[in-house]
Amino acid sequence: MRIARFDDDRIGVVVHDRVLDVTDQITAQLDALPYRAPYSLTRRLITHFTAVRPLVEQLVAELGPDAGRPLEDVRLLAPVADPTKIVAAPVNYRDHQSEMNEAFHISSLGFFLKSPSSILDPGGTVRLPYIDRRFDHEAEFALIVGRRASHIPPEQALNHVFGYTGLMDMTMRGGEDRSTRKSFDTFTPMGPWIVTPDELGSPEDVDLELTVNGELRQKANTRDLIWSAARFLAYASTVTVLEPGDVVTTGTPAGVAPVEDGDSVELTVDRIGRLSVEVSAEGAVPCPTGGAGRGPVPPPAPERGK
Repeated sequence: MRIARFDDDRIGVVVHDRVLDVTDQITAQLDALPYRAPYSLTRRLITHFTAVRPLVEQLVAELGPDAGRPLEDVRLLAPVADPTKIVAAPVNYRDHQSEMNEAFHISSLGFFLKSPSSILDPGGTVRLPYIDRRFDHEAEFALIVGRRASHIPPEQALNHVFGYTGLMDMTMRGGEDRSTRKSFDTFTPMGPWIVTPDELGSPEDVDLELTVNGELRQKANTRDLIWSAARFLAYASTVTVLEPGDVVTTGTPAGVAPVEDGDSVELTVDRIGRLSVEVSAEGAVPCPTGGAGRGPVPPPAPERGK
């Protein structure tokens, strides 16, 4: 099942190239539950999906594949708007470790957090804040937590996953803390929707690629992760409790490179879909921190048009 947020915080099921709106029906069922959680409809759906799923499947079967609205007629939103946290894996592909000349990878670095307010909708605009710093794209495969997770073993970790989505971890290069360099507003494009585990299949064999203005920059498969999605999720749960709707993103492969004003960036994740954003430097100012000459050395920028 592919579950999307769209328009004015509506919830839909994507069938082929159409969106079936199930918002009113699932809201009524969720409102009938004895406890109404004080957060978004999407997180309520994720939390109580086991109870709501039969209704959603019934609606899809009754409506049929020709019901709903064409995808091009809706405005997709980030599939989760209000996670309590975004847990991100640093240096989780060996080829990325090599290109960044990093001495350590995830097994020594643990994880870092991104601000949830950095989430950007599909089709949105990444806004570069500074005129004198390098900003890179990072293509990632992300998990959406479905069940509260604390100190879970790796072999049980995927039982706590609601679904999977694509994510771009936009990054300012330099010596500032990772969370600072990656938490600017608009620096976490996410989507286009969530794909449930039964539809995606194994998260350990998923292709992803990223292009800038149509030119291929990154291409990898999740089998190349140093820590698998399950191992990383399990580890994160030993540090902090993971709540339904939290985002756990698994790291980027080699090929990171700068983005500039006017660029179009597209991430394609196998069996999930395409996530596209634009880049703008409008309103950018000089950077007030002095980290430009510090930190890991990124690879040289590729020649554009080559």
